[in-house]
Amino acid sequence: MTFIHRERHTPDGRRALLAGSVGNLIEWYEFGVYGYFATIIAARFFTPEGGSAAEALVKAYASFALAFFFRPVGAALFGRLGDRLGRRPVLILAITLMTVATTLIGALPTHAQAGAVAPWLLTFLRVLQGLSAGGEFGGAVSVLTESAPPGRRGLYGSWQSFTVALGLLAGAGAAALLATLLTPEQLGAWGWRLPFLLTLPLGLGALWLRLRLDETAEFEAERTREAPARREVARAVVLGAGRIMGWAAAGYTFLVVLPTYLQSSLGATFRQALVATVLANVGFAAAIVPAGLLSDRLGRRAVMLTGAVLVVVLAVPLLDLLQDPGVPAAVQGAAVLGAGAVVGLLAGPGPAMLSEMFPARVRCTGLGLAYALSNAVFSGCAGLVITETVERTGNLDVPAYYAAGACAVSVAALVSLPGRGVRGGKVVPEEAS
Repeated sequence: MTFIHRERHTPDGRRALLAGSVGNLIEWYEFGVYGYFATIIAARFFTPEGGSAAEALVKAYASFALAFFFRPVGAALFGRLGDRLGRRPVLILAITLMTVATTLIGALPTHAQAGAVAPWLLTFLRVLQGLSAGGEFGGAVSVLTESAPPGRRGLYGSWQSFTVALGLLAGAGAAALLATLLTPEQLGAWGWRLPFLLTLPLGLGALWLRLRLDETAEFEAERTREAPARREVARAVVLGAGRIMGWAAAGYTFLVVLPTYLQSSLGATFRQALVATVLANVGFAAAIVPAGLLSDRLGRRAVMLTGAVLVVVLAVPLLDLLQDPGVPAAVQGAAVLGAGAVVGLLAGPGPAMLSEMFPARVRCTGLGLAYALSNAVFSGCAGLVITETVERTGNLDVPAYYAAGACAVSVAALVSLPGRGVRGGKVVPEEAS
């Protein structure tokens, strides 16, 4: 199901590109930092005296998942605002809420300082982040794709995913730097707070950019038109969520959960796990924009199907390679780099694909809900499901099964994608391209 609409070009496309994508960088920087420091956060907030480390880690990931389950609520609330009042107010409100909540996490008292109230405060701030993140995606992707020149929606939309990669890389880089400069004791005592506090100046810069943003021409032209039937929009939301569930599951498995998995299941050090994660995110970042550009030429379906099929085929061999102590570190690093690049094939065209499924009148809500629902289930639960299942079964291939299973469902959903291709500089349905 795809709603066809015209491409439009706005003169301030570059400003929209910058303002629309910068919030994603900050959002995923924070989400990455939480994932990279999950073991430390678990020990500081979720381990009462006598509690086990495994139990604390599961609770930390439960808090992580809870934030994702509030993203659909945020997508609905912010999306309705964005489709009625405009994309600009949504982006301003989302970045403000995210910046405040993330900064406060860095200032929270730990369980040792505040007792049982500490994990509840952390969970409350994660809920606020979930609400803001749910509104961020719909508004940002709407601005990016509605500001794209003709035939470049895939390229412009890929910047949303590219800034996700930059945010994850920034979070991994900050964690790796602190792990190098500080002792484990210093890192656990106060060093983990620094990346969260850094969000404040970053968020203020993003807010300044968004205050200068103009409303998109496509929204202004379509805002008075009648919205499509709710049943059609609901079907598109469900189908869209299915098409990106592989992206959600594989992305979080290989880009965020990987460091904790390597430490808790394979005995890697914190530094070794972060190096592997940085390599995966470098591969992810390098593939995103080329994949988005390629989807403008070949169609979204061809590029995304390639990525989903590769995850299905290669996920288990990748995990087996990482588990083999006889494999040289360089080979393992190259494999992790390649895994990130495969996820990039899904993330590059993904935003444009979702945008093209909804007309401007309901786009902010529709694509935001599709993305938030998929991520709530398959990203937010990734760490919780993988950690708990590995703990109970002892099967070290669980992360591979999780990513491959989700991508298999996405393959089935993507086959039905009409998509868009480009011929002679004009965007046309893929079947005709």
